[in-house]
Amino acid sequence: MALPSPDIPWWRSGTVYQVYPRSFQDSDGDGVGDLAGIERRLDHIVALGVDAIWLSPIFPSPMADFGYDVADYCGVEPMFGDLAAFDRLLAAAHARGLKLLLDFVPNHSSDRHPWFVASRASRTNPKRDWYIWRDAAAGGGPPNNWISDFGGSAWEWDAATGQYYLHAFLKSQPDLNWRNPDLKRAMFDAMRFWFDRGVDGFRIDVLWHIVKADGFPDNPVNPAWHPGITERDRLIQQHSTDQPEAHAIAAEMRALADEYGGRLLIGEIFLPNDRHARWYGTPERAQVHLPFNFQLIENAWDAATLRATIAAYEASLPPHGWPNWVIGSHDAPRIAARIGEAQARVAAMLLLTLRGTPTLYQGDELGIGQVDIPPERVRDPQELRQPGIGIGRDRSRTPMPWDDSAFAGFSTVEPWLPLNADWRTRNVAAQDGDPSSMLTLYRRLLALRRARPALGLGDIALVEADRDVLAYERRYGGERLLVALNLSDEPRAMPFAGEVLLSTLAGRDDGLRPNEGVVLSPSPRP
Repeated sequence: MALPSPDIPWWRSGTVYQVYPRSFQDSDGDGVGDLAGIERRLDHIVALGVDAIWLSPIFPSPMADFGYDVADYCGVEPMFGDLAAFDRLLAAAHARGLKLLLDFVPNHSSDRHPWFVASRASRTNPKRDWYIWRDAAAGGGPPNNWISDFGGSAWEWDAATGQYYLHAFLKSQPDLNWRNPDLKRAMFDAMRFWFDRGVDGFRIDVLWHIVKADGFPDNPVNPAWHPGITERDRLIQQHSTDQPEAHAIAAEMRALADEYGGRLLIGEIFLPNDRHARWYGTPERAQVHLPFNFQLIENAWDAATLRATIAAYEASLPPHGWPNWVIGSHDAPRIAARIGEAQARVAAMLLLTLRGTPTLYQGDELGIGQVDIPPERVRDPQELRQPGIGIGRDRSRTPMPWDDSAFAGFSTVEPWLPLNADWRTRNVAAQDGDPSSMLTLYRRLLALRRARPALGLGDIALVEADRDVLAYERRYGGERLLVALNLSDEPRAMPFAGEVLLSTLAGRDDGLRPNEGVVLSPSPRP
């Protein structure tokens, strides 16, 4: 077996685990998770077999959008702890061999950030240009037709200074002006603050939003829009996102990360393949290491669609680009809710055997499915502003169930969001010793991935197979592994001959059983 070169960055063969801090572990009895709680549960993450933790925002915030409205880029929200608690968590993670990534939010701040308080104080304030202010349109009203991602105009009138400010999300999340050199310098100083503290990188929120087109022209109307999708999608975000200047800023961020050596930048990017791939930059002027790839979340769950998705994505990558995949996040429906628990096991194998860096979302390793949020407990501002179209994110942010004690061991009081209804049986303690559990499957998959360079670093080749079967080879040096995934609830022919190293199901059969995925070592060629 060929051994990987020690010069290969850790994240190429590594796996990232997303922690949503509000919902991981409450240590102080307020019903909300915190940094000390995460530290308490690090051994679960180590036992799972991942390499890095990504924390959703922990910065001081009014929590209008649960941390994505930042009031101080160099502090910790008291609800989660303080800088000392963060330093303890970071040290504890590093002591266990885990990397730790923070969620950096560069497109917008909170309207309570001191920068914005100064900016809106007067038109002549030195920080006025740190945000995006414009006069009303000639006939009155907003400067253009841009729509907030949360619905309604992306412009908010400020009566005190007689101008509109831009907000791509909530009106309490004003957009920062990255064309202002002083603002850019301040944001880079914030990144340095955390790098100097020892963080191993950042996941960069809505990176493709951070620069807007000069002149602020209207966005074109989307002819495919219908009332079943978000109001934002009435328009094509041609001028409000993915501007050339944003790529230059991403390259500067990468240069900063490279100064510290071994730090990772993951960019949140929602774009078609050709535009998505540009966020890698070039070998001479690299941008983010991993532009997040959400296609396993966005596309239909069938073999033909997945095969085409994988092929098109792989073909779009530049030679220096490394792929990445996710099947769940704090913004998306749970994978088990979307495709059912049986196929969620197959999805776990797909995620952890494709070429590229996978990101797991907390709770998916337990197979948490649909969680119904009563109307009176809805907290997500996106759903509150646009009810009835199924875009609520609370369902994916429910607390982690640890055991069958009161409040699932997450807290000593009622949590901020409801637990999954089956928490008494679907929890970490219940699945820990069960050889057939989802948790055990994830642990076995991650152990196999860590042990086999073909899975962590190898090439991929899609293979023709029976209908409803997605099949591919992974190769590294002289090692060759085969993966076959049955995406149906009927038996299918096995496309390979070989020794089964791991199945998503107990027992064994000559063919592919319904809802089964297998990793094989091929039989010797005659």
